[in-house]
Amino acid sequence: MEKAQSSLTLTDRLRVFFAPFITPIAALVGKLGVHPNTITLVGFLLTLGVAGILSQGYWVAGGILLLLTSSLDALDGAVARAMQTHSRFGAFLDSTLDRLSEGAIYLGLLHWLLGQNRHADVYWLFLALLGSVMISYTRARAEGVGLSCKVGLVTRVERVLLTGVFLILQWITPLLVLLAVLTWVTVFQRVLYVYREAQKTGGPHGEKA
Repeated sequence: MEKAQSSLTLTDRLRVFFAPFITPIAALVGKLGVHPNTITLVGFLLTLGVAGILSQGYWVAGGILLLLTSSLDALDGAVARAMQTHSRFGAFLDSTLDRLSEGAIYLGLLHWLLGQNRHADVYWLFLALLGSVMISYTRARAEGVGLSCKVGLVTRVERVLLTGVFLILQWITPLLVLLAVLTWVTVFQRVLYVYREAQKTGGPHGEKA
């Protein structure tokens, strides 16, 4: 049991911690007949609004709203469980809109940075965006070859929390540098993890050394 607990990601731990608060809300929303996919779509549209706010340089408001709107990410899954309406499409839609939401936030930041001629920050932002895409891609490809891959320093939850907090503090350059570094560290962690797991399983695409 202790080993299982230590392997939980931050996402898993937050889900367990907030379950007593989210579950009753999810049950109520489910009774009202609100479909989980609707919540997912609303969360995405709200994130577009946050991106617009960030594009104008309103960091504190943007950071607070980003943290608030991201909470819907936990609610849609809880509602799906309460209504027993889990679906492959719902999971697909959730992951797809997560990627688009993150891209929208970066686009809002990019708009402001270009307007301020902060070209160095633009490069950091690009590295952070590419790193976040690669984090998702490495997990998807690992699952495609039969391996679960949730390891690494910064999953989406960590990235959202970092972004929200640093925006509130108005630490824009440190945020971009930190995200750029940590996302690529996570990518390499996942590549290394999949390599080691593939070595263990052997086979034509994972011969043991």
